[in-house]
Amino acid sequence: EVQLVESGGGLVQAGGSLRLSCAASGFSFDDYGLGWFRQAPGKEREGVSCISASDGRTYYPDSVKGRFTISSDNAKKTVYLQMNSLKPEDTAVYYCAADCIYYSGSYYYGYWGQGTLVTVSS
Repeated sequence: EVQLVESGGGLVQAGGSLRLSCAASGFSFDDYGLGWFRQAPGKEREGVSCISASDGRTYYPDSVKGRFTISSDNAKKTVYLQMNSLKPEDTAVYYCAADCIYYSGSYYYGYWGQGTLVTVSS
């Protein structure tokens, strides 16, 4: 059974940084792409990162490119999202995901955790 447990969310001032962590179990990192998406109140889900399982390439939307970095530690079965230069519009619940696919500008996720709240104050 795929399980994903996020941590590291919280309140941060605009311009600050946070690193989210995701403890994964029930699957091999070789089998699934890994990623993160977010959902702000009243807004649609937005993919913010994806590591392709086929070639290891990483993908980010323009809204976070250059500020967010996804990484993974296979030995620790942990996925990270380093978020720098945070903006109030980054406020959302962030979800760690497995079975991530990036295709033609869109992000698809097969499994995800319960999420962690990130609040960026102005």
